[in-house]
Amino acid sequence: MNTRGLLDQLLKSGQELLQNKAGNSPQARPTADSVGLGSLLGAKTGGLGGLLAGAGGGALAAGAMGLLLGNKKVRKFGGKALTYGGLAALGVLAYKAYGNWQAQQGSAPGTEPQTLDRLAPQQVEQHSQAILKALVAAAKADGHVDERERELIEGEFRKLDDDPQLQQWLHGELNKPLDPADVARAASTPEMAAEMYLASVMLVDEQHFMEKAYLEELARQLQLPAGLKAELENQVRQVQP
Repeated sequence: MNTRGLLDQLLKSGQELLQNKAGNSPQARPTADSVGLGSLLGAKTGGLGGLLAGAGGGALAAGAMGLLLGNKKVRKFGGKALTYGGLAALGVLAYKAYGNWQAQQGSAPGTEPQTLDRLAPQQVEQHSQAILKALVAAAKADGHVDERERELIEGEFRKLDDDPQLQQWLHGELNKPLDPADVARAASTPEMAAEMYLASVMLVDEQHFMEKAYLEELARQLQLPAGLKAELENQVRQVQP
């Protein structure tokens, strides 16, 4: 199963979510009204699939991420993604958080953090699957993903990658009850745990009590030190548009 390329597309898809399909320049940052997010993410009316039929990979990834997020989160995530970039950028942010945390402790690190941006391809794949698992769980944290939306999400992911193994895995993740402990078990290294938490912070709305509670429990299950948790959250705040 190859999740690296898929995850990279999803993390970059905020650019497509915010760009006007009529031809706004990538440099412009249009409003949600000018993009017409209601029609772009027409999950409730079934309009998404038709609009994105035959579209490029970026638009398809935007459609998949848009459904995963739900309309209320699209603008928030899209603005962040314009700054974040893709998968490697997530590793850079995690690495920065580690550096700041270690500096605060006043001790030099024993070993350099092995974040996404510093790994061999095989290890990046392992990290990517864990992060995608975290993204799917975070998207479910507010309870918006019902049975119909799960079907729509799976349909959009099939357009991006029709690998049967990946589709079976995604189906299982979407249909699982939300369980922070299960998500945390995917983290086999401290760096992976940090990246999973960072990706989750990107998606959740901390003003929503259910999502905030989920995020707190995920951090506990990932066994993140309080200082590192705070630094990961700070990295997200620093790049908010």
